[in-house]
Amino acid sequence: MSGVQVLLRPFFMYIAIEGFPALGKSEVLALLRLYFPEKLLVLPELVKEVAEEKKLDLFRDRPRLNQAILKRLPERQALIHKALEEGKMVLEDSHLAVHAAYSAILGDAELCAAFQELEAQILWPDLFLRLEAPVEVSLWRQEARGDPRYTVPKEILLPMLAWLSAWHARRGDRVEVINADQAPWEVVAEVAKLLGLSYTGCPVQEVLPYLILLGRPAAGKSELIQFLQYLPLSERAQAYHLGFLRVIDDFPFLWEKFREDDLWEELGCGRRYSRRVGENYAVSDDCLWDFLILRVNEEIEKVPARSGETVIVEFSRGGAQAYRRALARLTPYVLEGGAILYLHVSYQESLRRNRARYDRDRRDGILTHSVPEEEMARTYADDDWYTLAPSEAGYLSLGSFRVPYVTVYNEPEPKSVADFSRRFRPALEELYQLWKNR
Repeated sequence: MSGVQVLLRPFFMYIAIEGFPALGKSEVLALLRLYFPEKLLVLPELVKEVAEEKKLDLFRDRPRLNQAILKRLPERQALIHKALEEGKMVLEDSHLAVHAAYSAILGDAELCAAFQELEAQILWPDLFLRLEAPVEVSLWRQEARGDPRYTVPKEILLPMLAWLSAWHARRGDRVEVINADQAPWEVVAEVAKLLGLSYTGCPVQEVLPYLILLGRPAAGKSELIQFLQYLPLSERAQAYHLGFLRVIDDFPFLWEKFREDDLWEELGCGRRYSRRVGENYAVSDDCLWDFLILRVNEEIEKVPARSGETVIVEFSRGGAQAYRRALARLTPYVLEGGAILYLHVSYQESLRRNRARYDRDRRDGILTHSVPEEEMARTYADDDWYTLAPSEAGYLSLGSFRVPYVTVYNEPEPKSVADFSRRFRPALEELYQLWKNR
């Protein structure tokens, strides 16, 4: 097979978990991925992933399954190598030798020959972690799992494990065994201890509990959120002063009202809040803007920001009193503990980006919806932000609350991680210092 390169083994560890079916391999890995997202890359079993994607039976479709696995192998190897270079520990559910072991027992000579050719080229784990239990435990749990697609009988399991053990012995692999016939928390604890994983929880840095993100349509608010979501939590907390992210955007509530109007119209009762503009909608009742803030408040008050969390409240408004009116209606949870980041783009730039991002088939999406140009001109040509906040940074007096703000000029449009970092890291640092001193 072409495309698989000989890869030098980096310092950081690559571990594969093996063993009989239904002993908890995927469940243990799912927990570790959940609790150690920044330390680990967890990879599902390649054979099962390919079989489900291609809708192939593990026993009846072996030639097609083998071909699909071997075709996918270079991509999997490259992914492992990249993660190791980035300093992550890689945990993989099973490995190609497990598939080879099953192939040997099933008399699949084609896969066995291909495996023999590839074995010297593949980047193999530094450690093989075997979950072990009597074969009867595996059979019992397979039955409880209730998925006949992955049921393997005893007469295949025992010789498969014997083949795999002989393969490890021939290679001199490091194989650690953990008893899988015990309480699940004990299995997980043993695996975590063996791998040296220690849970540290949320970064201890103080983070902004609420970030109010404002700006014209297509000013880059959702793109900024997407950038922040892809940052490692520790970097997001240390460099941007934001914790676990929860986003409350008023657009889904607005789209819900548009779709409700479609249903009223279908009943012959007339639209209530909006009118059709081509394939899209425009607001016809301006009270809807205040209603959306109340809906945002409901979502916030259901679950206020928790320790280590940043709730991002995102919306656009336009008109002579638009932001003053909207901010005055925000729940005290946000005004007391929050800070405002306003993304400035010109009306012309907002129009351009608004046109560029439109995806007709996904026009209800946060990153793919578009405001009709009639609505852009009527609602968003002007807003009151610079009347409300004439300086580039400072504090807004909103009732009894002193809310810090920073305005960021978001032109030209950031395209790379470096662009976002250069523009928003200093802005959020300044905003955080204002928030600390409010």
